Amino acid sequence: MPTRTAARILVDQLIAQGVDRATCVPGESYLAVLDALIGSDIDLLTCRAEGGAAMMAEAYGKLTGRPGICFVTRGPGATNASPGLHIAMQDSTPMILFVGQIERGMRDREAFQELDYRATFGALAKWVVEIDDAARIPEIVARAFRVAMQGRPGPVVIALPEDILVEEADVSDAPRVDPVETAPTTGDIDALADLLGAAENPVAIVGGSRWAAAARDAMVEFAHRHGLPVAAQFRRAALFPATDDRFIGDLGLAANPKLIERVKAADLILLIGGRMSEIASQAYTLLDIPSGRQKLVHVHPDPMELGRVYQPTLGICAAPGAFLGAAARIDGRNRDVSVARAAYLTWSDAPPTVPGDFQYGEVMGWLRDRLPPDAVICNGAGNFAAWIHRYYRFRDFGTQLAPTSGSMGYGVPAGVMAKRQKPESIVVTIAGDGDFLMNGQEFATAVHHGIPLIVLLIDNGIYGTIRMHQERHFPGRVSATKLTNPDFAALAAAYGGHGERVTTTAEFAPAFERALASGKPAIVHCLLDPQAITPTATLDGIRAAAEKA
Repeated sequence: MPTRTAARILVDQLIAQGVDRATCVPGESYLAVLDALIGSDIDLLTCRAEGGAAMMAEAYGKLTGRPGICFVTRGPGATNASPGLHIAMQDSTPMILFVGQIERGMRDREAFQELDYRATFGALAKWVVEIDDAARIPEIVARAFRVAMQGRPGPVVIALPEDILVEEADVSDAPRVDPVETAPTTGDIDALADLLGAAENPVAIVGGSRWAAAARDAMVEFAHRHGLPVAAQFRRAALFPATDDRFIGDLGLAANPKLIERVKAADLILLIGGRMSEIASQAYTLLDIPSGRQKLVHVHPDPMELGRVYQPTLGICAAPGAFLGAAARIDGRNRDVSVARAAYLTWSDAPPTVPGDFQYGEVMGWLRDRLPPDAVICNGAGNFAAWIHRYYRFRDFGTQLAPTSGSMGYGVPAGVMAKRQKPESIVVTIAGDGDFLMNGQEFATAVHHGIPLIVLLIDNGIYGTIRMHQERHFPGRVSATKLTNPDFAALAAAYGGHGERVTTTAEFAPAFERALASGKPAIVHCLLDPQAITPTATLDGIRAAAEKA
């Protein structure tokens, strides 16, 4: 290979790994990399805050299964990116964060924006490394891709000392890295066949990452062959089509009580891909720890997750696709899941009327019917998301982008990335007013790059989730949860996008269609009565119940 600068070597490694898109907030600590990216054909999205840039990269990892790439500058730039790292870690998403670093000769003097990245990000990433030798860049980048994707995926942080980036080295590029696949043994499949054959009331639960469209299709076939009802873990609903008669609901916040009862009453749980963490497990109440009533078959690509919390009857170390491929030889059994399916349909079909002129449940039902199967729905955190989980039905693979970590501010950056990655699909970010203003500045990124996502901004003038908890625990004592908001439709226009203001249910559909037809990034500003705090509860009702308790 010809002599190259370290910055050029780094960019060439990204190209060798198939990177087609990256996010950044530019910084002086990695100017040489920005220069090397010119003419590389890597689509570089210039973001307005490091948190948004990191969340966009995380969304890329969710959509593709390959690491999302993000560049930020040293010190405050790096720490501002930490929410995206935390999401990638808890959501098991492959991601690589490149951060600028001070020159090597200034270390340990607390130089300008100096940061000990290993100490800072050691608990937020699978691996944190600082490059000390330009010739080792291919080795380190290849390892980073492998660490990010293999086993349980997650984020990697690579620090780039500023002076290294302009040094030169003679070194060959590393080959493209693909994650090692682990597969079940013959004994694993035989044991699973025995457990499935003996089970009278099994439930399958899908979650986690390392899925692909083919694996999801195989899961559908597997569920039909064995008569299995299938539930999805929190914010993993796109792993099984909600329109399929084997789907029985979402194990998330405010889950269907009938679904919770069914899982608790199961004699066998087949958990594929997920960890069954706090939200999906309903605060660790669905399965006893370390083992309990139900027999548990836990399928996960990382052996460190098998038995970490729940001791399984049968643990299988495999990614979902490899597991389902091996399990295809098991003879099926017909089971009736109509009762569980009917409970899901009843739960999600007819939203009750809530206070105010804007009926959010009706709007969600309209979107469910209006949007095509490949439409991507993105959201951050807040009570507004309860309507998505309950009433929207995800059909295609890769159409839900939401943080299982519960991070606010995720929906807009994720929507920007989703629409860039899938320009032919409708991409809708649904955000609360508090949620939107965590990373709403990335709407400017959408305008700058011509990325026409649609933001449905549900505005109730409060931090709704926290206000709900206040009323439950300190009824009538409101503190720090009221908000003063701008005219978000006018804000969209000020950015150069399209804005709509909606105060009634009837106004929503025409406003949405105009936003879609505009061809611009759009905000549909929907005013929701603050009393409509959940699909079925009001603030006054929660307060009254708390005062009586």
